[in-house]
Amino acid sequence: MAHRDPVVGEEPTIGKLVSDAIGQTGELVHKLVALAKSELRVSVKAGGLGIGLFAAAGFLLVLAIIMLSVAIAYFVHMTGLDLAWCFLVVFGVYTLVAALLAFLGYRSVRKVRAPQRTIAAAQDAKAALTHNPSALPHGPIGG
Repeated sequence: MAHRDPVVGEEPTIGKLVSDAIGQTGELVHKLVALAKSELRVSVKAGGLGIGLFAAAGFLLVLAIIMLSVAIAYFVHMTGLDLAWCFLVVFGVYTLVAALLAFLGYRSVRKVRAPQRTIAAAQDAKAALTHNPSALPHGPIGG
């Protein structure tokens, strides 16, 4: 959009000023949208790359755990136990650790409760908004 300067000595009209302001506001909004798109494009690329790198690191960590398991089995084999039994011992230890973690997770999940005070406050607010004062059994919110 070309900027038009008023002719020297000529006062711009209110309509012209409003028209110019609207045009410049529209141009500003378009430029802000273009800037936001540009920034989001860069952020999405960086986020995608970061997620990919985390996934690769996780995959390599799984491979490392497998290699560590094999090494542990061979260390147990150095005690004179047959190699097949050594791998079963490592498997058993991992199974016990997994069972312990699952049990601790189960106990933790059982402690989750609904937010009773929030539910009561929301019901009170709903009753107050519907102008039904008799439906306020819990008293004032937060009280």
